[in-house]
Amino acid sequence: MTLANIRFYCGEAARSLFRNRLLSLATVTTVAACILILGIAVLVVVNAQAVMSSLESNVEIVAFLEKDLPEQQQAAIGKEIGYIAGTKEVTFVSREKALRDLEKRFGQGKYNLRETLGGKNPLPDSYRIKATDPHQVPSLARKVARIPGVYKVRYGQGVVEKLFAATRWVRNLSVVVIVLLACAAVFLIATTIRLTIFSRRKEIYLMKLVGATNWFIRWPLFIEGLLLGLTGSLLAVLALAAGYYYLVNSLTVSIAFIPLVTDTAVMTRLAGGLLAVGGVLGITGTFISANRYLDV
Repeated sequence: MTLANIRFYCGEAARSLFRNRLLSLATVTTVAACILILGIAVLVVVNAQAVMSSLESNVEIVAFLEKDLPEQQQAAIGKEIGYIAGTKEVTFVSREKALRDLEKRFGQGKYNLRETLGGKNPLPDSYRIKATDPHQVPSLARKVARIPGVYKVRYGQGVVEKLFAATRWVRNLSVVVIVLLACAAVFLIATTIRLTIFSRRKEIYLMKLVGATNWFIRWPLFIEGLLLGLTGSLLAVLALAAGYYYLVNSLTVSIAFIPLVTDTAVMTRLAGGLLAVGGVLGITGTFISANRYLDV
């Protein structure tokens, strides 16, 4: 294909878009709506996975030590835990620190916690352990529990397994939802472009009469579909970015404990991906319509 051919095809596509302004506008609107819905779904999935990953990363094991162990034995237990494969971080928490943390968590209020306990500290010394992979927590907890001097291990048994099952369910569901939305977008865009091509059937018939080849007719249609797809996806990306950042700024204060995704690199990749998807959907819709509904 020569440069002259490219210029001609682009010129034909531009003229066709101008002549069929209403249908072009309808196609752009359809593409924008589809990409916007797809983008919202992706953002929901990305943020849901960020929340799940944050919850997973905060899962930790608490190993309670037997009462009145010598400091040397406590240190030896900590070293042994650190040697276990899959251990990321081991932190010793003395019984005094555990009591202070408990006081901070519940506050002094009307009653003094230490006075309520009769000046005694019933809490044991412990180790807080984080795994390199949160999914290894149950097996790591079982290994820690077998160490002499450790009398009890807790990591949220039952809750952790349900959390991991929920994360798998969310991730699998997200893939299904995105694929279904992409298929729906292809169908809607193909239908809209088919109407555009159908409205030009006489023009295409005349081009065939004067000897135009199939690809001579198809190329301007593909360029037209690409332009429509890119324009619609660009509008969707702009609307999505404006709406999302407004939502993030509005919710940052009220739900600061939820880690909403605001990473510029992630958002840039998402915007680029949606633009690419819009262009591909525009070409795909044109290809389906041209080959299935046109007798060229």
